[in-house]
Amino acid sequence: DAAAFFFLSRLRWVFFFLFSSYSFFFFFQWIQYFFFYNVFVRFFFFSTFAIDFFFLSYMLIYFFFFFPVAWLFFFRGLRLIFFFFSALNAIFFFLKLGSLIFFFFPVTVLFFFFCGLAQVFFFCMPSRIGSWHCCSFVSCLCLSPLSPQLGIAAGFLLPPVLIPNVEDVEKLAYHISIMFFMTAGVASALFILVIIVFKEKPPNPPSRAQALIQSRPAAEYSYVQSILRLLRNANFLLLMVTYGLNVGCFYALSTLLNRMVIHHYPGEEVNAGRIGLTIILSGMTGALISGIWLDKTKTYKQTTLVVYIMSLVGMIVYTFTLSLGHLWVVFVTAGLLGFFMTGYLPLGFEFAAELTYPESEGTSSGLLNVSAQIFGIALTISQGQIIDRFGTEAGNLLLCSVLFLGTIMTAFIKADLRRQQANLENEQT
Repeated sequence: DAAAFFFLSRLRWVFFFLFSSYSFFFFFQWIQYFFFYNVFVRFFFFSTFAIDFFFLSYMLIYFFFFFPVAWLFFFRGLRLIFFFFSALNAIFFFLKLGSLIFFFFPVTVLFFFFCGLAQVFFFCMPSRIGSWHCCSFVSCLCLSPLSPQLGIAAGFLLPPVLIPNVEDVEKLAYHISIMFFMTAGVASALFILVIIVFKEKPPNPPSRAQALIQSRPAAEYSYVQSILRLLRNANFLLLMVTYGLNVGCFYALSTLLNRMVIHHYPGEEVNAGRIGLTIILSGMTGALISGIWLDKTKTYKQTTLVVYIMSLVGMIVYTFTLSLGHLWVVFVTAGLLGFFMTGYLPLGFEFAAELTYPESEGTSSGLLNVSAQIFGIALTISQGQIIDRFGTEAGNLLLCSVLFLGTIMTAFIKADLRRQQANLENEQT
């Protein structure tokens, strides 16, 4: 029996670190344009509409390219996908340098196209990286989806510190170039590491659940049929919608955070970045705690529902304290919101893997991300328009309403833990 021998390879930590480093720098450079938009608008002579267009096109690229890339992922393997992602990553870092040198708008458009395409490859990889680990080791796997959040946090904090908001264009170009050259150098080094050390899969499966998936012949797997089976899974459909609502709220909040903070606290760009950092770091803490809790209790449905409810509570508190005029209050309420809203992100992937086993985790996580992109586009546009016309409080109330709807829908998800059942049967035999 090929599934009789299970072994946790030490190389799993090397690949885990490499993937996490990549995702950190990928999201670090991406969020800069959206969060620190006031400086880039002036430096590149963009309009605010152009920044919004970049954000929307970034999400639309994922929607249109996910299914072709996912097909390539299943039939050509993880190593090829990681190679393409790392190559695209290096290319768009150097395109950023080109946009800095030539002040050329089409170069920036091309950069965002490559950036959006790279994210499709990126979001297809976490489930296969996780296949190097035992599926019961949830607290470890929760760290991998959080490396993008740490990158976003760095994107909130470092650009306002590294790039002063000055009128002198030459001085501004000098500070921007330092940050761009540093990230391009790191991207190139990571690309070389991928070519040298990255492997397709571990020599032995880490658990029975992974062994059963890996032992299935490729000829017997139908990618289209897998998607159709997932779309007929009522519990997964509910989770897909609720995940999209929650993460869409997070995308909208992250994109418009600088605009909202500067509106109530003019000249506080640096503190706006620190508030974003507070949201992410507190969210990482929340995800780690919930991951440890899942390790010990396996209460996926209950934990997901409680975190969703607390995300709603955090959003309500944040909404009605943002305009009080005290920055320390915003830090506290934003930290509370981040603890639960950002902490929800890895829980959704793990719950989906349980509900859809033995279907590929790459397919289920990809569909969750498609849902998140769709709701992210709709909520970002809607909240932005509401903020422009009726103020920040009305825009945040929209997100409160969305999270309330998501909480109600989460309560109707049945905890059909198929992956845990497979491992339990292995322990009994």
